[in-house]
Parts: sequence; structure tokens; C-alpha cells
Amino acid sequence: MKRIFLFLATNLAIIVVLSITLRLLGFERILDEQGVGLDMNSLLLFAAVFGFGGSFISLAMSKWTAKRLTGAQVIEVPRNAQEHWLITTVQQQAKAAGIGMPEVAIYHAPDINAFATGMSKNDALVAVSTGLLNSMSQDEAEAVLAHEVSHVANGDMVTLALIQGVVNTFVIFISRVIGHTVDRVIFKTEHGHGPAFWITAIIAEIILGILATIIVMWFSRQREYRADAGGASLAGREKMIAALQRLQMTAKQPHLPDQLAAFGIAGGLGSGLKSLFMSHPPLEDRIAALRESRY
Repeated sequence: MKRIFLFLATNLAIIVVLSITLRLLGFERILDEQGVGLDMNSLLLFAAVFGFGGSFISLAMSKWTAKRLTGAQVIEVPRNAQEHWLITTVQQQAKAAGIGMPEVAIYHAPDINAFATGMSKNDALVAVSTGLLNSMSQDEAEAVLAHEVSHVANGDMVTLALIQGVVNTFVIFISRVIGHTVDRVIFKTEHGHGPAFWITAIIAEIILGILATIIVMWFSRQREYRADAGGASLAGREKMIAALQRLQMTAKQPHLPDQLAAFGIAGGLGSGLKSLFMSHPPLEDRIAALRESRY
């Protein structure tokens, strides 16, 4: 319930902030002054503010949100040898990758997983589960940390936010054009917008949103291959392969909340159409890519 409340509260806050922003900018309407035709400039700005704004506000809040969704505790001062090793390892990897030292955190969860998030390469968070620390060897854990540090060094969080912003903008823009067209051509509304506009726009936004998700998830899968390659470069290819093989043994365990799934090292299982919506490629494909030294 805490996770659901935080998710809903975050999204509500984003909508409120963006609505106020549009009002202050004077772009509250998407129709022309006569209330007949679409004002394409206003509509595009409206779509871009909500499309990019929502994406980047979520990115700006990602560290705060991630800590609360998972209960991750940042290691301020190492309390034991394990925490000292975590800090030292991430510090060495961050230096080798040419990025600022991320915050390092541990969250309590039985599954073997880790994630990285943050607004920039020099202001990131790398977190690992207690399940990972209890189940993986030090070499395997080192590879997982290297994978997450590579995500940060590649700027994957920012790039994903940009892509999400672009597709969000097109979804919002095109769905309202479709709604306006149906309202005018089929239902013959001459002024303003009738119920048909809103119903059609919502249906179009849902359908286009599903198609847009396929595009975003395709990119997410490609960046996993890059992060695996980066992890192999920082920690060693055999360590990275061993870590992915360990993940194969726990593939059916519960993983991160949906909002953080794309940022973790482990993904869910999927086949057929479902595979189009997976944030991670199959583990066997990732292992094969490393063995074939594609990168």
C-alpha cells in the first residue's frame, strides 16, 4: 500500500505542477480563438510540456522515489566489512568509468537484484538487495555493481527519459488530433469539443501509448546489452557471465516494483507478444552476447 500511495501521489504531483506551468505560460487551450480549429502550436506545446515534463520530473525525483519504494538505506559510514567492500568497489568502478561517486544503498528484499538511477552521471544511486549480498559470490556481486555503474556512465537514465518524453509528446499530440477529427467529421461538432473528442482521444492515447511502450522497451533491452558489456569491461567478462547465470537460477522470483524494473539488472520472463514489453532481454541472450564478444 505504501508503494501504491507513493506512486499515485508522485503522478498526481506531476500533473498538478504541469497544469500550473501551462496556466502560467498562458497555454490552457488547444483550439484557436474561434474555438473551431486546432491551434497546432499550442497543442504541440501542451503535448511537449506534459510529455517531456512528466518524464523529466520523474527522473529528477527518481532517487527519492526509489529509496522510498524499496526502503533502500544509503551507506553513509560503512558499519561492517561487507558495506566497506561495497563502497570501495563502487568507488573504484566509478573512477574507472569516469563518473562521480554514486550513493550506495542496500534494500531488504529476498530476490537477487540491484538498480541504478539518478538525474546525472555525477548524481546517481546504486542499490543492491540483501538477497543479492546473501546469495552471490563477491566476484558475481562485483559484476552486478559494474553493470549498474555502466548504466550510470552510459547516461541510460537520461536517455531513457528523453525517449520517453518524445514518444509521450507524439502520443498526446496525435491522440488529440484524432479526437478533434472524429468530433468534427463524424459527430459534426462545430464549436468547442463534445464528449466524442474526449472519448476518442482517451482511446487513441491508450492504443498509441501501448505502441509507444514497445519502442521504449526495445531501447531498454538494447541498453542492457551495453551495460553488460560495460560490466564485463570493468569487472571481467567471466564474472559478468557468472552473475547472469546466477540470475537465471532465480528468474521466477519477485523482482523490483514496476516503476524501477527497467533500472534493475534482472528482468521478468516473457514470450510471444509479451516479450515486446519486457525491459530486459532474455538472460540466455545476454550471456550469449558476452560469450560471442560482440562489444
